[in-house]
Amino acid sequence: MRNSQSVRAEKRAPGTQGAPAARGRRQAPPRAPEPAGRPRGGRARRVPDPTALPRRALARLRRAWDRPLTGYYLVAGSAALIAGLGLVMVFSSSQIEALRSGLPPTYYLRRQIMAAVIGVALAVPAARMPVKTHRWLAYPLLAGSVLLLALVQVPGLGRTINGNTNWLDLGGPFVLQPSEFAKVAFIVWGADLLARKQQHKLLGQWKHLLVPLVPGALLLLGLMMLGGDMGTAVILCAVLFGLLWLAGAPLRLFGAALTGTALLATVLIMTAPHRVSRFACLGASDPGPNDQCWQMVHGLYALSTGGLFGNGIGASVEKWGQLPEPHTDFIFAVTGEELGLFGTLSVLALFAALFAGGLRIATRRNDPFVRLATGGIVTWLAAQTFINLGGVLGLVPVAGVPLPLFSYGGSSLIATLYAVGILLAAARSEPAVRTALEGRWRRIRSTLPHRPGRRR
Repeated sequence: MRNSQSVRAEKRAPGTQGAPAARGRRQAPPRAPEPAGRPRGGRARRVPDPTALPRRALARLRRAWDRPLTGYYLVAGSAALIAGLGLVMVFSSSQIEALRSGLPPTYYLRRQIMAAVIGVALAVPAARMPVKTHRWLAYPLLAGSVLLLALVQVPGLGRTINGNTNWLDLGGPFVLQPSEFAKVAFIVWGADLLARKQQHKLLGQWKHLLVPLVPGALLLLGLMMLGGDMGTAVILCAVLFGLLWLAGAPLRLFGAALTGTALLATVLIMTAPHRVSRFACLGASDPGPNDQCWQMVHGLYALSTGGLFGNGIGASVEKWGQLPEPHTDFIFAVTGEELGLFGTLSVLALFAALFAGGLRIATRRNDPFVRLATGGIVTWLAAQTFINLGGVLGLVPVAGVPLPLFSYGGSSLIATLYAVGILLAAARSEPAVRTALEGRWRRIRSTLPHRPGRRR
């Protein structure tokens, strides 16, 4: 027998306590170490998908794009923001020009605000008009535009500015540029004409496709060129090609038309020395002989000195007499100098939203007039924006056309706001858009405080 001391030593030895009770029982094998990244519960951790967030964002964007009011809000919101920012930049870029002319610093701002009020007063009823009313106004608008363009050439009525006779003198400081209204009138008239011919299935014949659309465009182009307004004439040609493209004209027609247009433009350019000098300034980095590239070069100077966030509102240096027309043709250059790259990209994003909204309205309707009118308006605004910005950047010759909704110019602002009203009317013609707007209005009215005697 073991003595009591050996028994007590076994009890005190580590790992031997409880051994007799476990004798004869099968012991479990040691547990393997858990792999890294697996939680203790034994469930595998989900590896995050790096494409999940972009896919969800894209799905939400697609759902938002498919909503009925997307095009309506894009057009209305972007147009309002462009016009509002344009008022700020017109005031900032025109103060020095007004003071140099002996005028109050707010002179150009007040005139632009007046034009904006008139434009809104036209755009709001135009947005609420039925599409049939716009079609009924097509011929009166075109006839009025032709009459005003003809009156510009009457001595004593037309006013010459910078060598071009394109303005109608209304007395005092008030002038009107009929060519701006001729563009929107031609679009509405051309869309109505082609829609009626498409309804009768006549667009397959060239004579019905071109007559009287092309003669009407040539009449307007001739009246514009009498005053020397080649920039507006180029935009009208772009609108004409856009309407023919939307109407389904064959490609060989565009080849012949572009060839003839290029030959005619070459003749008009070569016969005017000031137009030849504008082409010579493409890509220029110095003013050149006789400072013929002064405006384009100083526009690039303004853009290059703005940096990322600009020098601040009102802090432009080029508008102090160095940059001609800082509040009209070259307002984008002053915007780049004062608001920097961020400001200019914001303006470009707003224009992209306006064009995208207009194209969305055009593609959601099967009505030929709505598709042609909205497509023509988007073509007009996009072509004019490209020509203005291309002139500021030195990519195309300076054509003297304003930046839509942004540059100073009462006639341009009024005509463009009216065109925006037509876009909104085209959007409201869709039953889903009209129902959604009525539902939004009912919800807004339900949140207003109830007055005694007022019907809910």
